[in-house]
Amino acid sequence: MTPADTKPRRKLLYVVNEDWAFLLNRLPMARAAQTAGFEVHVATCVNDGARAIEAEGFTLHPIPLRRGGISPLSAIPVLVALRSITARIKPDIAHHSGLQCCVYGAMAAFGRQFPYVSAMTGMGYVYTSVTWRSRLLKAILEWLLPWLLNRRGGIVLVQNPDDRAALLDLGISKARITLIPGSGVDTDALQPLAEPDGPITYGFAGRLLTDKGIRALVAAHDIVRGQGLETNLLIAGNPDPANPASVSLQEVKEWTQRPGITWLGHIKDIASLWQRCHFAVLPSHREGLPGSLMEAAACERAMIATDAPGCREIVIDDKTGLLVPIENPQALARAITTLATSPELRARYAKAARELVVSKLSAKIVGDEVVRLYNDTIAGTTG
Repeated sequence: MTPADTKPRRKLLYVVNEDWAFLLNRLPMARAAQTAGFEVHVATCVNDGARAIEAEGFTLHPIPLRRGGISPLSAIPVLVALRSITARIKPDIAHHSGLQCCVYGAMAAFGRQFPYVSAMTGMGYVYTSVTWRSRLLKAILEWLLPWLLNRRGGIVLVQNPDDRAALLDLGISKARITLIPGSGVDTDALQPLAEPDGPITYGFAGRLLTDKGIRALVAAHDIVRGQGLETNLLIAGNPDPANPASVSLQEVKEWTQRPGITWLGHIKDIASLWQRCHFAVLPSHREGLPGSLMEAAACERAMIATDAPGCREIVIDDKTGLLVPIENPQALARAITTLATSPELRARYAKAARELVVSKLSAKIVGDEVVRLYNDTIAGTTG
C-alpha cells in the first residue's frame, strides 16, 4: 500500500433544502466529487429520498430545515444542527445550494476553518416576487449577503451572467464569483428521441408556480386551441405549498377539464415525458439554468422559453428554440403555433439543442469544473 492509499479522503458537505432537490440538481456534481476521491456528506431535510442518497454511497445528515423563507426563529434549530454536523465531520469544504442554504450555511460556518461554495441558483422567489414581504426580505439580504459571502474562504457560484451581475450590484466581490453553467445533464443516459406520432404535443416540466410561467402557458394553450390548432399540453410537476408563488391543487384540476391539457404530476423518468412531446416549453420569470430544458435538449427537443435570466442560456433564439417575453400568453401562443406547424424548424432547433448540451452542459463537463473549483478553493484556503 502506497502513502497515497492511506491518505484520508477529503470531506465534502452539501447543504440543500430538500432531499429531492439534491437528487434533482446536485447529484451529477456529487458523483463527480466522489469519483475524484471526496467523501460526500449531504445535510438536508429528509422526505423520501434517504434511500436514494445513501445508495450513492453518500452520508446523509437530516436537518430541520423548512423552505418558505429565512426567519430568525426557524433558523436557530437549523444553525444548531449544521454547527453540530460540521464539528463532527470536519469538512474540507462545504457546498451550500440555493439562497436559503447559502445564508444558513454561511452563518453556521462562522468561526470554522473550512471554505464553502455558495451556489446562488436562480436567486429564488425573493428576486422574482414584488410583494411587500419579498421586498422587505430582499432589503435585508442586500445588507446581509455581502457580509456572509465576501468572507475569506467563500466562493460564490452562479449559473448565468445575469445572476453574476445581480450579485455584483449587491456588493459581492467580483473575485469571489465563479460562473459554471448549470448542474450538468447526463447526455449518455438521455439520448435523442424520435418525434412521436399523433397530434402535436408540447410539455412543461417543473414546479407549478406563477413565476415558472405555468398560468401564462395554460392561457397560451387556450389561445392556440381557440384558433383551431388541436395541440396537446402535458404538465409534469406538482404545486409547491411551501412557495408563496405556488398555484393551488384545485386550479390544476380545473386546467385538466380544458381540451388538450393533461396533468401528469411528478414523473421519475423525464425521458418518458419528452418521448411523448414534440417540443418543450418553460415560460419562467427567472432561472439559474433550467434542468428541465437541459434534459429536453439532451433528448433532442426544440424549446420555447422566456427571454429571462437562465432561460436564454439554453434557449438560443432561432438556434435551439424561440424566446418570448415574460407573462405574454399571446407571444407564447404565436411561438407554440410556429413550432407546431413547422417540423423542419423543430428538427433544426432540436439538433442544435442536443449539440449545445453535449459540448458545454454535460454532467461530465460540469462535474469536472465543479471538482476543479473545490480543489482550487481548498488549496487557496490552506495554501
